Amino acid sequence: MNIGDVSRRSGLPAKTIRYYEEIGLIRPARSPNGYRSFRESDLHRLAFLGRARALGFTIEECRALLALYQDDGRESAQVKQIAEDHLARIDDKIAQLQSMRATLAHLVSCCAGDDRPDCPILDDLSAGVGAPHDG
Repeated sequence: MNIGDVSRRSGLPAKTIRYYEEIGLIRPARSPNGYRSFRESDLHRLAFLGRARALGFTIEECRALLALYQDDGRESAQVKQIAEDHLARIDDKIAQLQSMRATLAHLVSCCAGDDRPDCPILDDLSAGVGAPHDG
């Protein structure tokens, strides 16, 4: 299969496939004239990477997961640890987003949104800024 075929079948853009090759996540065979020649195993590896990336795993986590996937002597504890670490980062990000949402919702509820110039949203954003905006 060529890169266009693999792109269509995997759902990944050709640019992403080339990037994965560049960083060593996949290694398609090369014909004597230099064209990439993908195998079914490459397509499977790309599907694996696509799913892992869709779950938010970093490239390095994908590299580790792929290595473990291909290692018949792996221990599931290693895989679980990577997933648990990733889940903890997701939980941290969710907590940050919830805090941001709560603060912004409060500011929106405090803003009259009328023709008056006072605005608690702008007041909050400018808190701690040295000089007021020259209007």
